[in-house]
Amino acid sequence: MSTTSLKLPDDLKQRAVSAAQLQGVSTHAFMVNAIEQAASAAECRANFIADAHAARKQMWDTDKGYDSDEVHAYIQARITGKKTAKPKARSWRG
Repeated sequence: MSTTSLKLPDDLKQRAVSAAQLQGVSTHAFMVNAIEQAASAAECRANFIADAHAARKQMWDTDKGYDSDEVHAYIQARITGKKTAKPKARSWRG
């Protein structure tokens, strides 16, 4: 495991100390967990954006997409436990 030094403003360090005490963990464990959560969130966002770009490219390449009202109705039906057909992709140009 490597060692990293962080220079924190005094008020942020105190907040980390207080939060760690509330959670019953060391300040070090609290900061490691916070960095892990931030890294995971950044990776998740990057994957979401990459998926969105890929979906947009596929839509442009195939000229097909899904009607948002149909997608929302499908999701709502699934949430309430109803069986429903998936929306069909259709041409969105002209």
